[in-house]
Amino acid sequence: MTRFQSEKLKQEVVLRDPVHGYIHIEDKVVLDILKSKEFQRMRRIKQLGPVSYVFPGATHTRFEHNLGVYELTRRICDIFSKKYPSVTPGDGLWDDDNRLLVECAGLLHDIGHGPYSHTFEHLFGTNHEKIGQKIITDPNTEINHALKQVAPNFPELVASVIAKTYPNPQVVKMISSQADADRMDYLQRDAYFTGVNYGRFDLSRILRVIRPYQNGICFTNNGMHAVEDYIVSRYQMYQQVYFHRVGRSMEVILHHLLERAQAVYKKGNLQVTPSLAKFLEGNWTLEDYLKLDDGVMETNFSMWTQAQDPILSDLAKRYLYRKPLASVRIDEETKNLLSKLKSLIKQAGFNPDYYTATNSAFDEPYDAYKPTGKNANSQIEIMQDDGSMIELSQLSPLVRALNGTFQGDERFFFPKIMLSHDEDQPQIFDPLYEQFQKYVKNGALRYLRRPKREQKK
Repeated sequence: MTRFQSEKLKQEVVLRDPVHGYIHIEDKVVLDILKSKEFQRMRRIKQLGPVSYVFPGATHTRFEHNLGVYELTRRICDIFSKKYPSVTPGDGLWDDDNRLLVECAGLLHDIGHGPYSHTFEHLFGTNHEKIGQKIITDPNTEINHALKQVAPNFPELVASVIAKTYPNPQVVKMISSQADADRMDYLQRDAYFTGVNYGRFDLSRILRVIRPYQNGICFTNNGMHAVEDYIVSRYQMYQQVYFHRVGRSMEVILHHLLERAQAVYKKGNLQVTPSLAKFLEGNWTLEDYLKLDDGVMETNFSMWTQAQDPILSDLAKRYLYRKPLASVRIDEETKNLLSKLKSLIKQAGFNPDYYTATNSAFDEPYDAYKPTGKNANSQIEIMQDDGSMIELSQLSPLVRALNGTFQGDERFFFPKIMLSHDEDQPQIFDPLYEQFQKYVKNGALRYLRRPKREQKK
């Protein structure tokens, strides 16, 4: 293993952080990355996108999250090098020659994210992980130049860690696994800025019981309950924050807004900034991508509030001025009602293509802990006293119970006015609204009569 080293700073740089207290920078390459224009762009991209419409404090950015992941990888490396240093090659312990590599990978793991990243990806076919690797390996970026000061092939190695192709599983799983520095930071950071307590767990205890082994990273058996607490905290954050129905509603509006903008732009009747125009045309470059941030997008949204197209103008206003759609829970059976409800919505004057949507929490960019099954994620292993490994849910009834629950829901989104009723000020569409409302009860769709096949049962 080549020992990658960076020039040390004459004086350590220490940054204050509300989550981890202090972030320590000793290597020049880390500071050079931090100062690069590509990394500074992260200051202008919110970590949770439209979630700030639900939790006003959630305006933190990917900049501080990336720094937080770097700091946790640095601390884990300190722990591993002190408690579990490799003595002979292949002994399954920590080779500290990997330190700089994993610290840089932690710092850059989200560098490819754009504004409203997951919505943007669905609509324009971008992939933040591949773009991130391109930013790291492209010789025209400042980040690439900084990394090459370590070694000519260092950018490619950092990119391989993020791509999960680097041959050392300890390095890969430190920033990409079921209990990695990425998740540990965003749960604590998102909880702090949203103001909820769900995402808080005993991080100091987690760091005391984490350790390397031959196939990656595990936890000692005396720390099982701390890991269990982490899983429960993660579950609660998904249910209460990431899957919040209003946040998802704003995501739906955002998706329809960009979708409508693309359609109007193709007709040649839309004012748009040059950087976004490249994406609406479908011929963007990496340079174009790096010009996008939340501010650029919101500038376009603001212009579109004055657009001649009434649907685009209305959607832009709904997004900027926080006018979420209403929603109800649906299941496989009540989905059969959607065509009828969309017809009522259309009769009320709304285009169902832009004012309705079905959205599943499982489609959100967050995953639940599933150690087995068709889409199994990497397992969390607990090391026993004799060195053997047992997967967490085999030891924890609580985690095992969470694995068996239906996590999230599927919802139908529609204009909130469909639920309105004002006897003092009757509206022309009141009969349509009343007909629509008959299908809604206790926040879910229902049949007015059970389907005949159920009645026979």
